[in-house]
Amino acid sequence: MSIDAGPAQTRRPTTATPLWAFLPYVALAIVHVIALAVGNDALAGPTKLALMPLLALAVLWTGRGSGWGTPFTLLFLALALSWLGDGAATFFPFAPELPMMLACFGLAHVCYIILFMRFLARGRLPLWSAVYVVWWIVLLAVLAPALLSQEGGVGWLIAIGAYGLLLGATAASAARSTPAVALGGALFLASDSILAFRLFLTDAMPDWTSPAVMVTYCAGQGLIAAGAVVVLRAKRAR
Repeated sequence: MSIDAGPAQTRRPTTATPLWAFLPYVALAIVHVIALAVGNDALAGPTKLALMPLLALAVLWTGRGSGWGTPFTLLFLALALSWLGDGAATFFPFAPELPMMLACFGLAHVCYIILFMRFLARGRLPLWSAVYVVWWIVLLAVLAPALLSQEGGVGWLIAIGAYGLLLGATAASAARSTPAVALGGALFLASDSILAFRLFLTDAMPDWTSPAVMVTYCAGQGLIAAGAVVVLRAKRAR
């Protein structure tokens, strides 16, 4: 008498994400921040421009087999636009650096918001995310005198206010996802906040805030990218 063992067990795709692929990005970010801290501009410049491409490669490696689709397109667009923002002076030498940087990062935030809201959201907007409204009001209140004292001050106030709304919306929508993505969004917001103070309240900001901008930026982008891949791989496996 034979025993029917039934259909062969189907091998299910693993949800584990090989996060070691992000280690080269982490290492480069550390080198870049150290170069900033010691004033080595010859090293800080090229390492900054290499950060987002290296992060994109980590996403490409860890996300393979998960299907490309709209979510990964949005993530790669956000990283590509961030890269253009990082190198605004290099890529757009014919235009003022700060407006081009704001434009590139503003579009990157739009991509992130769509990604978070449509594909990475895991629940309702948490009540604590209301802190980002308070952040936006305080940011404008602190920067307004410095912005209005410049030529075209009203225009700058409107531009920074609009960019701040995008940044706050990114952080708030990230809060609907996993803790890693939520922390990444908060760190991205912290980075741009410090940068804004450095740009418009220069005399009030100590030298250590320069590497602090990039510490929070690199950590934020890395957590968002890695967290997004983890969520998308888990969805694909299900």
